[in-house]
Amino acid sequence: MAIGVALLVLVLGLMFARGLSQGKSAKRKYIVWGTTTILIIAPFFSWAVSILFAISQEEGFAGVSLMMLLFPFFFLIGLVTLLIGVFKKESANKSI
Repeated sequence: MAIGVALLVLVLGLMFARGLSQGKSAKRKYIVWGTTTILIIAPFFSWAVSILFAISQEEGFAGVSLMMLLFPFFFLIGLVTLLIGVFKKESANKSI
């Protein structure tokens, strides 16, 4: 049940982020996807993968260890993406 809730939150978050970034500038897309990666993908995806791995291996410590590796990895990816969006320059070729 808990894995289903985590996957539901993950899918709804991805759909929401896609809707927010569709048709927007590259700067806005980087900011939206960086924030989504930090707040939605990193915790929920790493938790779901770690729980499934722990169940398959029948070892809870393996799941915790995997979560300790996955969460910071995805968090750093999201942080870099967010910082690229924050510091990206807007294009000067705006046609009227």
